[in-house]
Amino acid sequence: MRTRHTNRPLPAQWSLTAIALIFAPFAASSAHAQAGAQGDAEAIVLRPLSFFKVNDLDFGDIVASASAGTVTLAPDGSRSRTGGVTLAGSGGEPARFAGLGSFNRQVNIALGANSIWITGPGQPMRVRNFEIGSTPTAILSTTPTRFRITSPLGNYNFPVGATLEVGANQAPGDYAGSFTITLNYL
Repeated sequence: MRTRHTNRPLPAQWSLTAIALIFAPFAASSAHAQAGAQGDAEAIVLRPLSFFKVNDLDFGDIVASASAGTVTLAPDGSRSRTGGVTLAGSGGEPARFAGLGSFNRQVNIALGANSIWITGPGQPMRVRNFEIGSTPTAILSTTPTRFRITSPLGNYNFPVGATLEVGANQAPGDYAGSFTITLNYL
């Protein structure tokens, strides 16, 4: 499972470019044209007692300053900041996991470590306070937390957010690391 963070400086001036695609009616002619396009299709068939990652944790684009701060990405996808960090754009999304158990079955969920370090071109940044989007939300730790599968079909999915500690004058660039979530069916 990957954690991704991008820290990019804001340009001095923002500009917006719009591109329009206009379809004009074609004149009728005796020649006929044919065109084709290809699309992709995907599916995941779940097996009983499965568990897998749907998408990675992404803190989105941020701008560091001379003051340290944090970026918190909640399980619902909302971002907040403290200190000298500026949130750039509306990016960022929690990690998401899914699986298939059975209705009313209990599961224990635990982290491999209570915090991790992500690395990039500058000083490593700590990621901590991993929060699962359960009802109510809960902070995950190395001590297993018990949950119950409430879907009548036994399928489930849940998001995980966290807090990123950004250093003062953090170097711009891509930062990445990984964390482990263990799920045990009881």
